[in-house]
Amino acid sequence: MHIAPYDNQNKAIVDADDPTVPLNYFNIVKLKKDEVFEYQVPGYETCIAPATGSVDVDVEGVQFPRLGNRGEDVWDGEPEGVYVPVGAKVRLVCVSDHTEVFIAGARYDKVLDPFDVREHDLVQYGSDDTKTHRKIKHILGQKQHDKVGRLLVSELFTVGQGGWSGFPSHKHDTNRLPDETRHDETYNFRFKPNWGTGLQMLQREDNEPGDAYHIVDGSTICIDKGYHPCCVLPGYEMYYFTILGGLSQRSLVQYFQPTHAYQIETIPGIKDMIAKFK
Repeated sequence: MHIAPYDNQNKAIVDADDPTVPLNYFNIVKLKKDEVFEYQVPGYETCIAPATGSVDVDVEGVQFPRLGNRGEDVWDGEPEGVYVPVGAKVRLVCVSDHTEVFIAGARYDKVLDPFDVREHDLVQYGSDDTKTHRKIKHILGQKQHDKVGRLLVSELFTVGQGGWSGFPSHKHDTNRLPDETRHDETYNFRFKPNWGTGLQMLQREDNEPGDAYHIVDGSTICIDKGYHPCCVLPGYEMYYFTILGGLSQRSLVQYFQPTHAYQIETIPGIKDMIAKFK
């Protein structure tokens, strides 16, 4: 499902118990200097990740000062995040001129401890030749595995201009270990320059026609089932904020589309990428 960009007025874009991706939660919060935003999401652990600007974060009295270091856009600096336990009360205060904050969530039933992430885990794979060149910056990734319940949060960047992400095509909509896990997934896209656009494919069955969505700067995509590669037009760079919420475990097991799975052997670094979502 494609949600076109709109002024959400700091209200959840993908709320708890969403009919398409019930394991996910997603909000975008925009504040000006000294403005305050408070939230609490029962039944979901969350991650606060500023897209731009900086915020002071209070999680049930635990302080995380000046989270976020970016200026103009998501290409201008490195990601940071704060993990928020299930149902915790959170207070954000904007300490820069303005801020845009992503709040990602996954359904979970245990209360863990809050912590911050000031260094990301970088994976780069693909190549210009294969048109699949990209960087992945994990905010809640493999390094935080024992501190998080079901939530995986990453930022994905195309390298160069134009090309494909999420290829070879894969899905993760059915719990059938060891071959596949059920993970709902939500994306928010940005483009550089911001008038760039792309395409999100969603193919329900191998070798059967699927759906395609025209994505623009600020588009949100909710993926419940099916194979889901995406691409950006030549001459533009693409970013997408990625939320994965697992049904029965945090580690992601992707099932690659049988028709294209052989290309795992042709794309440099893709096996390392797969391993980093564990």
